[in-house]
Amino acid sequence: MPDNEDQLINRIGAELRVVAPLDERFDARVMAEIATLPHPAGRVTTVSGWLRRPLNLRVSPLAGLAAAAALTALLVWNRQPRVVNEPLTQAAAAPGVLLAHHGSTVVQFVLVAPGAKSVALVGDFNDWDAAATPLHAASGAWSVALRLVPGRHRYAFVLDGVRWIADPLAPPAPDDDFESPGSVVTVGA
Repeated sequence: MPDNEDQLINRIGAELRVVAPLDERFDARVMAEIATLPHPAGRVTTVSGWLRRPLNLRVSPLAGLAAAAALTALLVWNRQPRVVNEPLTQAAAAPGVLLAHHGSTVVQFVLVAPGAKSVALVGDFNDWDAAATPLHAASGAWSVALRLVPGRHRYAFVLDGVRWIADPLAPPAPDDDFESPGSVVTVGA
């Protein structure tokens, strides 16, 4: 019996090994038939068309909230000051006029100094008194809003009560007799 099974398997294998003859024009006929088929309506045929097609996106409220929180965190993180082999201080923004009121203007002074314990603003508007105008800290940025009369004012920042620095983003003040660093802010009339 095992001999008959082997013979049967060999005959089946021989039949399966025979290559059926194909019509030489078969590929050409298939491709011609495909070329005559109409394209389905709305089918995108180019990559640029695929990229421009409308996309319907369904997001659950919780997933949308999570995505918005992640995007906000990424934007806030990118705005954090990065200090890599940079000086201890840098200006967050040059002084800017915020509000005019009865012949005076409120000017915002900002300095990024994450390593400082205290920062004060000194200038010709407060008789260069380091105790007169302390700045307030928030995440390494020190700021104060001060009402100034129109004109040109010299100023500087005092770090930790001893180190005088100019505002890195404001125009430098002309040299004075004391050769101390300083900046200039001009308040419009």
